[in-house]
Amino acid sequence: MAKLAIIGGTGLTQLSGFAHSRRKDVATPYGKPSSPLTYGELAGCPLVFLARHGEKHTIPPHQVNYCANLWALQQAGVERIIAVAAVGGIRDDLGPAVVAVPDQIIDYTHGRRNTFFEGELDQVTHIDFSWPYDSALRAELLTAGRNVGVPLIDGGTYGCTQGPRLETAAEIARMERDGCAVVGMTGMPEAALARELGLDYACLAVVANWAAGKTQEVITMDDIDAALKDGMSKAAGVLVALVAGMA
Repeated sequence: MAKLAIIGGTGLTQLSGFAHSRRKDVATPYGKPSSPLTYGELAGCPLVFLARHGEKHTIPPHQVNYCANLWALQQAGVERIIAVAAVGGIRDDLGPAVVAVPDQIIDYTHGRRNTFFEGELDQVTHIDFSWPYDSALRAELLTAGRNVGVPLIDGGTYGCTQGPRLETAAEIARMERDGCAVVGMTGMPEAALARELGLDYACLAVVANWAAGKTQEVITMDDIDAALKDGMSKAAGVLVALVAGMA
């Protein structure tokens, strides 16, 4: 049984080198996940792959069924999750094509179903979310990056916004004052739901572009696509190195 799952975000709807053996449509108490669960092997390690935005990248971040996605993975026997996400760079060392392994989150989202602990409960339940990413899994990602010569930024706060629109320069300035290093739209409630289910969870954040107001240059879609392609190639190399050690 595969104990590891990779959730692919923008730029990673398919995993290069992933030899898949079967796909499974899953029904959950929370509705349908974003995509079928795809089972297979990467570098000899069994894993499950799920495309967060759907296989054709049609689900916007505020409409992703995070509860169904995490529930389906947990029911499949997954214990550890690597979430790959495209982000905007806020901090000066987090420019296009840089890859980071965040250690903190600030949640700016609203209106998303963000917990399994609601409805008719036996008791009110709170989780410790002081450190939202699993420290051991983060360390393994950083080691994998060193092993393949991919420099990864260790730490930083992921600011999660609602989307699907991009942020204003004033919003990014506020997030920078709040201490955010990168900005994305999918980190929450995904990380919190994983914690509620007892799943080890870490993020590979790939910078696609500078966040609003962080550069005077005109950013084109060609620039973003090139940076995302470069960054996702680095992330894929890290993933291969990581799972090779687990095989």
